[in-house]
Amino acid sequence: MSSTLNFLRLLADPTRLRLVLLLEQEELSVAELQDVMAMGQSRISSHLAQLKRAGVVADRRAGKNVYYGLTQTDTKDPTRVKVGELTRTLARELPETARDRTALRVALRKRQDEARAYFDELAGKFGRSYVPGRSWQALAHMLITLLPPHNVADLGAGEGTLSQLLAKTAKKVIAVDNAPKMVEFGAKLAADHGFTNLEYRLGDIEDPPIEKGTIDLAFLSQALHHALRPARAIEGAHRILRKGGRLVVLDLLSHRFERARELYADHWLGFSEVELHQMLEDAGFGKIEVTVVSREKESPHFQTVFATGAK
Repeated sequence: MSSTLNFLRLLADPTRLRLVLLLEQEELSVAELQDVMAMGQSRISSHLAQLKRAGVVADRRAGKNVYYGLTQTDTKDPTRVKVGELTRTLARELPETARDRTALRVALRKRQDEARAYFDELAGKFGRSYVPGRSWQALAHMLITLLPPHNVADLGAGEGTLSQLLAKTAKKVIAVDNAPKMVEFGAKLAADHGFTNLEYRLGDIEDPPIEKGTIDLAFLSQALHHALRPARAIEGAHRILRKGGRLVVLDLLSHRFERARELYADHWLGFSEVELHQMLEDAGFGKIEVTVVSREKESPHFQTVFATGAK
C-alpha cells in the first residue's frame, strides 16, 4: 500500500503524470520527450529521476541512447488495475494530453522513417556538383507529369507557377488567391500559354470558392502562414475534397525570424510538425504524414515542412 500511495503522490504533479502516460505507450529517450512535451532537458531528467527512484520507470541503454519506459507490473493486481483507471481519469483532465498524443506519433514516425534520413542525405548531395541539365526545376516538371488527370485546387496560388505546372497533366486546375492583381495576372498568363483547363478564382483560402466534394488533390504551397486562421484553411480544403482526396501542404517550419512579418506579410512564423499534424487531424484527415524536407543554407535558415492527409 505504501508504494501505491507514493505512486499517487508522484502523479499529483502534472509533468510526472504526462511522463507516465507517454511511457505507458512507448519507450522514449530524453531528447524525444523534450520534443513531445516541448520542455527542457533538465526538468524532464529531474522528474524521470524521481519516477525511477520510486520504481515507476526503468531505463535501458541502446548504443549512445538511453530509453525510459514504465516498469513491468502485475496486470491482475486489483490495486494496480484501480491505479491504472485513476491514471486514465486524471489524463482526461490534463489539457496537454491530446497534444502529447499527437506529438508522440510525430516522434515515433521520425524515429522509424529511414527514408527521411536517406532523403536528407540525398538533398545534401543533389546539386553539390554541376551536372548539365540536372536541376530541381527539371525534377519537379518530371514528377508532376506522372500525376493522374485529377481535378486540382491550388489554394493561395499567387500568380500560379505551380498551377501552370499542374495544368500540364491535370483534368482541371482551380487556382485561388485573394489578391485581384495576382488573379488577373495569372489568368492572363494562363491564356497566353493556352491553358484551357486552368481557371483562376478570386477568394479566401479559409473559404475557397469551390463546390464541396469536387476536388481530388488540393495544395497549400507556402500559403498557410499567410492565413489569419490556418486551421480554417485546412478545414476549407477538407470540405472541397472528394472522399479519398488528398491535401498537400508545403510551408515553413516554425522559426523566430520576426522580420518575415514585415518583409513577406507573414501572419505566422511557420508551424511545428506537431501543429500541422494536429490541424490535419482536427479537420478530419487520415493517413497523415508530416516531414521536414529541406533547410536553407543562408541565414535565417528557413526550413520547409511537408504535410499530407487523405479525406
